[in-house]
Amino acid sequence: MKIKNIVNIYFDNPMPFEADNIKPLNGIIGLYFIFSPNNQIQYPFDKSKLLYIGMSEKKTNGIGSRLIGHFEGKSKNIGLVNYRKIKPLWFTYINFEILKNIWEFRVEDLESYFILNFVENFGVYPICNNKTGLKVLNNTILINFKINWSYFK
Repeated sequence: MKIKNIVNIYFDNPMPFEADNIKPLNGIIGLYFIFSPNNQIQYPFDKSKLLYIGMSEKKTNGIGSRLIGHFEGKSKNIGLVNYRKIKPLWFTYINFEILKNIWEFRVEDLESYFILNFVENFGVYPICNNKTGLKVLNNTILINFKINWSYFK
């Protein structure tokens, strides 16, 4: 049996959830995280400002395109639309290219890994994630991400 490698995941500087900050991310594949800069959600196990974990699986519908959909309300995520009505939101992202050498599965599976890890740490899915995280493939994952969820505190 192979031993799992532990890889620490840290998030980049947060950016205001505004069109000017989103457009440069067109064509980037990866995960994105939308959060409140100051409102903490009381989840069952702990508090977090994180509202949503999303992903882009192809360059033609990159992170920029997905975030603009949320920003303009075209994604029909009523939770994000309503949070944004009350106070400005922020976002950060992880470029999938950075993890490709150590993550052998699809970006969809990486999103599921992050969502399920959030559930382990906070007790439920992020409040604006409408779908449940799919179980990560039945394959053996030889990596264990230590995700810095305190970034969203």
